[in-house]
Amino acid sequence: MSSNPIRPRSPWALTTLLALGLVLVAGCSSKTGKTHYAARTIGSNCFAKAVPTTGEGGLAWGDTLSIARKKSLDNCVRYASRSGGSPRTCQVVMAKCKN
Repeated sequence: MSSNPIRPRSPWALTTLLALGLVLVAGCSSKTGKTHYAARTIGSNCFAKAVPTTGEGGLAWGDTLSIARKKSLDNCVRYASRSGGSPRTCQVVMAKCKN
């Protein structure tokens, strides 16, 4: 048998791998996800919901009822076409203003 002593691995390799892992995790932790639906605007009292016959509809908030209706129809057309629905059949089914 040979009497070569077993040398421990270099501590710098383990330290480098640990530092690299921390850098990657720290770089990704500040990323935020995309919001698919329009968030409620501060101060908007009116909302409207539009749906197509098939596919996804759209909900939107606005300062006035007409703005909310227009935004919800635009969202309905966008989401219906993305979900394989029929965007030309979008209709506003609910529109209200909170007091």
